[in-house]
Amino acid sequence: MKITRMPLGDLGTNCYIVSNGQRVLVFDPSAESEKIIAKLKDIGLAVEGVILTHAHFDHFGALDKVLEYSSCRLYMSDIEGDWLDDIEKNGSVRFTEEVRSKANPIYLKEGKTSIGSFDFEVIHTPGHSPGSLTYKFGDFIISGDVLFRLGVGRQDLYGGSTEELMYSIKEKLFKLDDDTTVYAGHNIPTTIGFEKENNPYIR
Repeated sequence: MKITRMPLGDLGTNCYIVSNGQRVLVFDPSAESEKIIAKLKDIGLAVEGVILTHAHFDHFGALDKVLEYSSCRLYMSDIEGDWLDDIEKNGSVRFTEEVRSKANPIYLKEGKTSIGSFDFEVIHTPGHSPGSLTYKFGDFIISGDVLFRLGVGRQDLYGGSTEELMYSIKEKLFKLDDDTTVYAGHNIPTTIGFEKENNPYIR
């Protein structure tokens, strides 16, 4: 599979486009919809679905325009379904621009699943937010704001929990193979093995 990482918006939130050579999935259309759509046109493959790791505003600011362009469905956790239109929960109330979406999601549960031609595993990894989902494809994961290179997701936002975050990382993500690549919501990619050895926030 080919993965395109696009850091977008004021917070540099990563949008990922995952291609299997026939179709693509878009993860976390964070901001700057025109750049995402231009990249999709450049890739030239149909979009099979748009997926959120979690529903903080900086991860779906371009959602509605990408959905309109691609004519596909949104997939996410049911725990945060109402966050799309709730500026308190999605955090955009803290910024100058309110971020809302009227998208009608299809809800994903933990376990193996398929969207079109893509097969992957959904791992529920709460802590940064209660509905955070990590998506595992073979030797890589797309993990949102759970685990970063030498960092972890903040726990002081609505529904956050330090205890849950540490459990998600140590008992779920750190059970994966050490060479698993981590594509996080911010910063550059890392690996599970590197974070086990070097991440100063894991306790």
